[in-house]
Amino acid sequence: MDASTAGSARSLPPRSRFSDSEKLEGTGSWEEIEWMKHEPLARTLSHGMSEFFLEAEEVIVEGYGVVLVNTDEAGTLLVTNYRLLFVSEKTRDMISLGTIPLTTVEKFNKIATKPSSASRQSDKSASRRLLQVFGKDMRIIVFAFRAKTKQRRAVFDALLRWSRPLRLWDLYTFTCGASKYSGTNPKVRLLDEYFRLLGISSAYHASDDMIEEGSFTFSNGRWRISGVNSNYGLCATYPFALMFPKFFTDDEVCQASTFRSSRRLPVISWCHPATGAVLARSSQPLVGLVMNMRSNTDEKLVAALCGQFLDSQEGQRKLYIVDARPRKNALANGAFGGGSESASNYLQSEVVFLGINNIHVMRDSMVRLREYLDTHGTTSSDGTSSFLRQGGWSWGGGSVSGMSASVSTLGDTGWLTHVHCVLAGSSWIAARIAKESASVLVHCTDGWDRTTQLVSLSSLLLDPYYRTFKGFQALVEKDWLAFGHPFSERMGLPTFSGSGDLPFELIRQPSAGNIYSSPGRQQSASLTQPQMPSSSAAQTSSNYSPIFLQWIDCVAQLLRMYPFAFEFSSIFVVDLLDCMLSCRFGNFLCNSEQEREQSGVPESCGCLWVYLANLRASGGQIHVHYNLLYDPIKHEGPLLPPAAALSPTIWPQFHLRWACPEEVEVGDVGTKTISMANKLSDLQKAKDISERKNKELLTSLDALTMELRNEKCLSNSAMNLATMATKESDAIKRAVQSLGCKIHFSCGGRTTVDIDSLPSASPSKSEPAGIIQRNEKSNNLSVSLSVMPDDDVPKDTLSQLCESLCPFRSRDGYCRWPEAGCAQVSSQFVGITADYDALDQLSIDDNYF
Repeated sequence: MDASTAGSARSLPPRSRFSDSEKLEGTGSWEEIEWMKHEPLARTLSHGMSEFFLEAEEVIVEGYGVVLVNTDEAGTLLVTNYRLLFVSEKTRDMISLGTIPLTTVEKFNKIATKPSSASRQSDKSASRRLLQVFGKDMRIIVFAFRAKTKQRRAVFDALLRWSRPLRLWDLYTFTCGASKYSGTNPKVRLLDEYFRLLGISSAYHASDDMIEEGSFTFSNGRWRISGVNSNYGLCATYPFALMFPKFFTDDEVCQASTFRSSRRLPVISWCHPATGAVLARSSQPLVGLVMNMRSNTDEKLVAALCGQFLDSQEGQRKLYIVDARPRKNALANGAFGGGSESASNYLQSEVVFLGINNIHVMRDSMVRLREYLDTHGTTSSDGTSSFLRQGGWSWGGGSVSGMSASVSTLGDTGWLTHVHCVLAGSSWIAARIAKESASVLVHCTDGWDRTTQLVSLSSLLLDPYYRTFKGFQALVEKDWLAFGHPFSERMGLPTFSGSGDLPFELIRQPSAGNIYSSPGRQQSASLTQPQMPSSSAAQTSSNYSPIFLQWIDCVAQLLRMYPFAFEFSSIFVVDLLDCMLSCRFGNFLCNSEQEREQSGVPESCGCLWVYLANLRASGGQIHVHYNLLYDPIKHEGPLLPPAAALSPTIWPQFHLRWACPEEVEVGDVGTKTISMANKLSDLQKAKDISERKNKELLTSLDALTMELRNEKCLSNSAMNLATMATKESDAIKRAVQSLGCKIHFSCGGRTTVDIDSLPSASPSKSEPAGIIQRNEKSNNLSVSLSVMPDDDVPKDTLSQLCESLCPFRSRDGYCRWPEAGCAQVSSQFVGITADYDALDQLSIDDNYF
């Protein structure tokens, strides 16, 4: 399971630290593990591991120079208040195989192995110090410690203290608190599911106020929600709200509960919205040894659950009473007052036995399966490849004799047979409801183990809503949590009623022995018996059993058979199972809804569903929890697998992830689909980036094109202006030249004009001789006039000037505009620019007109 890292580095308690002499004492080499290759990690490494710690996770004990025998990897082993944490010396990374939550540990042994005679002659090394850890998640881990360092003793004592706390509040989830994973009231979610089943969810929405006021007792035409168990006085292991037939009163409910074991009377778990058929659950009836005890109220309740068809002409529907136990077990329970129903006492009924074994058989079967996988996996917990065991490569991993020494075949574990029984029974129940519109009442002994498996799996087959994320959560919370599956007992955890004075349970040896009993694991060393702590009890409770794990295995089989029917993937249910086993969240603590409420679990602990929802949100629609093949339209009705299709196989994502990790990655279709989806997503992102860059380039190109167009227009305008200026310059030049002047245009914009002058004209005193300059500040054109000396002035200069400038000059030489001063050299009329103020002051001779 993915675990987000949080928190800061924790200071280590003094009891968890060992001196350098303790760590380095006893450095003799082993026969299989060469200690000289694995030097202890520096003490400072533990202070740099805060990135691996979760919120409120604290280190209890440290072990340096520890070897993970499974992979022959050295590192540091930390025991925290939440888990065993193994960090590799080489990579400085957390090793998943060697990291296991404390509550996931089923049991652990101390084992000492002595070198063989041959090695004892050549190497006087001390015996090996091993710590063997069995996980509820199908792994077996072996840690090797240096001799005479006392580190194994410290780790073992820490596991005794923290893996099986005597009080519920000593669990890590209470230390961590609700934090950012706080959820809503589970009672509210249960009522919302009841409203959905009754078809009134659009009109009513559950709330805390509704629960406090008791105003949740709604009904439809057939069924009603009752608050008779709101204070858990009717049945301590049932939820606060129950569904019954509409016209069956609460007084009759109380009477009927006395006829069932643990007062777990028949109640409705699911009802068909169209046909009115129901799926009900209960515990065994108290019929006694000779099965002659009866209860009229119980028979009336069961008959009311059956009910009539919507069309009254079709008459009474049939009722199937499904007893999950083998028939002989049901009869044997009669000696203790239990038993099973007689079909003759219940109207239109038929009693069916499914033959599913009890919790003890399931526990032993899982132990054998775990040992089989460890023995014949890619790499076993003893560090030996199964292909090399018994001296050579052989088909299937290990020779036939080596396999038969522990578990001869996979079939001998019995696990797949038990899974097949649960699948077949659930499919049969779903078919009766879907095909015959019959009602089904399911029970076992107490109605909280096999009954829960069958009812919840049948509902999953019947209702497509339960095959979504939201629906699957509602299904687990309703049938497993609200209806009192004893999670604490089945997981070997303390219950709410635990007061701390209960005997602490130590190691319980499996029937198949430990993993080192196989001859294939004793090639080079003779093993001594596991060192047992001085206690008479067992480490795991006798009520421990992987019932929920087995049900999740059945769900995974359906995921394999119907890859398009589920919104979630197999990886999602693996993470769900890991969260349940780790007890990091409070959803699966205690044995009933009442215990969780009394211990304040919903308020004090984080919510598993919020955590999983956050994981999905972080990855989007291609997160590994999503089934990318999901097609709700393809399977919008019930799933009714035929008998031939109910052939369960090993669940790779869970069973093989420790023993054969490479095979899981190669054969996992879901993982390949996710990988392809990730690649497609990356390509889509690259495409979006390319399109965005292309759009930006096009925008830039358009801007440059517009700028170039503007520059071109400006250039054309400048060219036109230059052409006009050239023409004007040429015209001015010709005009000035026609006056007998010489004109020069300089590069700086200055213009020099040389003209003839009258003899009487003299230069200004303020100017140098021979030069007269006129600068008009208001014009850029500057004119410079050069006066020629008197000796050089032609005689006809004045005549030429007057004839050029004044066409009205008389033939006799008389000027009709004498006061204009046009003949003077300094006249403004001679220049290029005109002085208009001077023109306004001119006096014009009347004879001019």
